[in-house]
Amino acid sequence: MRMCWPRSSVWTGTITARSRGDSDVAEHVKAAARAHQSMIWSRQAQVNTLRSTLREFYPAALAAFPDLTSGDALAVLAVAPSPEAGSRLTQQRVETLLRKAGRQRNVTTKAGEIRAALNRAELSARPGVVGAYAASVSALVAVITVMVAQTEVLAGQVEQGFGQHPDVEIYRSQPGLGTILGARVLAEFGDDPHRYVDAKARKNYSGMSPITRASGTKRVVLARHARNRRLGDALYQQAFCALTSSPGARAFYDRHRDRGATHHQALRALGNRLVGVLHGCLRHHTLYDENTAWPALSHDNKQAA
Repeated sequence: MRMCWPRSSVWTGTITARSRGDSDVAEHVKAAARAHQSMIWSRQAQVNTLRSTLREFYPAALAAFPDLTSGDALAVLAVAPSPEAGSRLTQQRVETLLRKAGRQRNVTTKAGEIRAALNRAELSARPGVVGAYAASVSALVAVITVMVAQTEVLAGQVEQGFGQHPDVEIYRSQPGLGTILGARVLAEFGDDPHRYVDAKARKNYSGMSPITRASGTKRVVLARHARNRRLGDALYQQAFCALTSSPGARAFYDRHRDRGATHHQALRALGNRLVGVLHGCLRHHTLYDENTAWPALSHDNKQAA
């Protein structure tokens, strides 16, 4: 079988970027960040299954625990995987479980709320299936508990590798990027200084730049479906978080909404703009600056003053 490889490591919009030019630190971050995100995705799949199972025969547990990955939920459901077991829990027993799970505040109040939720009247499932459902809950809780712990282990690896990268402060300075999200963006972009010839090339690879199709008097702006999903998700989350940390990002988003863009369209446009800002910071080895990133907003503020 003949193998065809890209002739260039520079992203042009049609050639997939290679990681050959990335540093060892960037490769470490990439491996750790992808493993961490994959663990979160896998954990969420198990949580969805647990939620569906509880809905079938134990809805009181869903009322007691909106977050099924919390220490409270996992500790209580591990010993009370069925409605009958839940109704038998005493106040003292629940408080003990919560303390073992790490809760330090409002233990008595929270335990009372949990007991009240687990003891509320509800329709019961057929007796013949309760045992099977309870066994499923026990198994899922055990799996999710391990996944929660291992997610934290992998997060430590991400933080360790990301903290050693020479561009870490540039990434951390970007609005909406924390340690984990910044590490994901670095991991998927890589750090080969010659991969992206300009900001447009980086935007094209990110998948955040829109596709415009025009026919006659009609003009349609579409999102890119062929993209790096991990990178696209990270940039979308960054754009959302930037709304509360950057006045310029918020104003940019609001302008797009005022022009008729949907929430998702405006966030994608903001994410695309933030990719360009990141590219400029990396190219010039400078930290993010609000006035430089959003000169129009800075000019308007000066005129208002």
